[in-house]
Amino acid sequence: MNEGRLTQTPAQVKDTYGVRVFNDKVQQARLPKDAYKALRDTITNGTPLDLSTADAVANALKDWAVENGASHYTHWFQPLTGITAEKHDAFYAPTADGRSIAEFRGKELVRGEPDASSFPSGGMRSTFEARGYTAWDPTSPPWLLVSNNSVTLVIPTAFVSWTGVALDKKTPLLRSMEALSAQAVRVLKLFGSKATRVTATFGPEQEYFLIDSNFYFNRPDLLNAGRTLFGATPPKGQELEDQYFGSIPERVLAFMADVEAELYKCGVPIKTRHNEVAPSQYEVAPIFESANVATDHQMMTMETMKRVAPKYGLACLIHEKPFAGVNGSGKHLNWSIGDDLGNNLLGPGDTPHDNLQFLFFCTAVIRAVDVWQGLLRYSIAHAGNDHRLGANEAPPAILSVFLGDMLTDIFEQVEKAGQAKSTKTGGTLDIGVGALPKLPRDAGDRNRTSPFAFTGNKFEFRAVGSTQNVGLPGTCLNVAVCESLDTLGSALESRLKKGEPLEDAVKAILKTTIKKHKRIIFNGNGYSADWQREAAKRGLLNLKNTVDALPQIVTTDVVRAFEQYKVLTEAELHARYEISLETYNKTINIEAQLMVLMANRYILPAALEYQTQLGQSVAAARAGGVLSKGGKKHLANLVKLIDAFKAQTDKLDAAAAHGGGAADKHAKYMRDTVVPAMVKLRALGDQLELVVPHAQWPLPTYREMLFVK
Repeated sequence: MNEGRLTQTPAQVKDTYGVRVFNDKVQQARLPKDAYKALRDTITNGTPLDLSTADAVANALKDWAVENGASHYTHWFQPLTGITAEKHDAFYAPTADGRSIAEFRGKELVRGEPDASSFPSGGMRSTFEARGYTAWDPTSPPWLLVSNNSVTLVIPTAFVSWTGVALDKKTPLLRSMEALSAQAVRVLKLFGSKATRVTATFGPEQEYFLIDSNFYFNRPDLLNAGRTLFGATPPKGQELEDQYFGSIPERVLAFMADVEAELYKCGVPIKTRHNEVAPSQYEVAPIFESANVATDHQMMTMETMKRVAPKYGLACLIHEKPFAGVNGSGKHLNWSIGDDLGNNLLGPGDTPHDNLQFLFFCTAVIRAVDVWQGLLRYSIAHAGNDHRLGANEAPPAILSVFLGDMLTDIFEQVEKAGQAKSTKTGGTLDIGVGALPKLPRDAGDRNRTSPFAFTGNKFEFRAVGSTQNVGLPGTCLNVAVCESLDTLGSALESRLKKGEPLEDAVKAILKTTIKKHKRIIFNGNGYSADWQREAAKRGLLNLKNTVDALPQIVTTDVVRAFEQYKVLTEAELHARYEISLETYNKTINIEAQLMVLMANRYILPAALEYQTQLGQSVAAARAGGVLSKGGKKHLANLVKLIDAFKAQTDKLDAAAAHGGGAADKHAKYMRDTVVPAMVKLRALGDQLELVVPHAQWPLPTYREMLFVK
């Protein structure tokens, strides 16, 4: 462990970027021309590959991997656990003369067969029905996983059951991208575009905490739940606002540089690193990519951070709320769509009021968020995010769209007059110092309280949780916008068939749509109580917790849309609902059991030991003829607090032992009974932390974990 000290001059990124990726450059150099052309056609246009091409790709992949030290390959997939999974197989097979030879055929590349019995299925198959298939995803390039003493070829794949049911998060994402592309191209053709394909793009920002690993290993709650279940607020938190964008500590910067070096080699386009708001909180963000590749890269990023942190004596915490009382972590999902001609369809251009195509697509997104509020709220609902949504650092649970002053003004013009005649400009900003340049100023400010904000040429879905696989919210967003483009596209086609000029038809649709769905637009403070009341008046959903939000995935309208666009069937949607409920119940149960364990085996023994010492001190004073009024009062208060803590521990223990029953009813019980019992126990435990001597307190404190760098 180098503890953050520079041990060698780092290689230049231009020399190492993508060296572990079977990318286009490597494919072109190693594949026969026909095979290369066929593979690029598959990646670009979705054309199926024949087995002979797959054999050629497999052979080239094997040779490239083995030359780079690989002995094994794995079909890397994303089951409904929310993390990734892999099974490693060796390239090498024995020969008759006692040697070995590296083999890898097209059928092994195209299809793998992991045991599917222990992955979540939501009742789509029985436990004894074990067969599952991984299917090669040619659109996401293979890469090399390099560890201390091994190199493994990683092949991104989809994961389905023997019957073809989607058991992962990649399959529906790919389906949703196809559906969105079809509807977007259909609309573009009405505007005269020659585009043949549209791609959804993601740019997911990742927030996380780093703490010293010695503290981490002495916190059972961080080890098993990912968040602290006890922990008193330290004297200093984030109130001085001196962490955000502050100087990066040396050990942390060394970790960041190492992570980036690893990711660059694997072709992950990391762009930004900085301190976040809370002490010991940081952020990493990439450049935009195709949604599918970006999702794979995001999972790689989380795994790489977890793997690299121990080298520097650190633990990487990705939970949404590892520490109460300070900012939690999100994963802002920047989302846009672009065509195969290189155009960003959400780029407003220099005169947005004249850009009817941009206004049409932007209106479709606004309508999508309004119509599909429940679906989008479901997509970010899980136990970890319940601690974050609506708190000081995260948007509220109410979905709304922030457009900013410029776009809001344009859409208000459209609603009133059927067209916009001007665009607000920001002008320039004169700082008042001669040596400093005049800065171009945007036409509107940003709004970090908005869950869904327009940020120049994209929308930022800010409510996504830090632990999440972005494939789920991305899929739901793609379906929502797909349906919206379908609806508005059909309306436009109808008007054009009647002979209405394109410009008049678009303006009429924009006016009607904005008037109907403007309730979702909100540029104000999402944290305010006034917004809660205003949102209720507007009829917006306010699904405050996971249990309230989960049923939205199985509403009649959602099922109809997912089936219409062939993304997921009703059975697959219901399975995801059941899995989400089961995950919520198990998460709360684990946390409750952990709290009882920590209370009985850590906190109570320390508190009782201090009670004994304090009692002996008071008794010694009395025996010496001195009346210790302060000591006696302190002892009485301590005894009372310990008794209350023990009683609440027993209540939580009893509550957590509640039988199961139907998953939805059990989830409501966990939310309404177990979670409040946990909150009460934590409050008492945190009070004890403040009175038990530090030397006797058995757990690392917030003061230590957050500020020891």
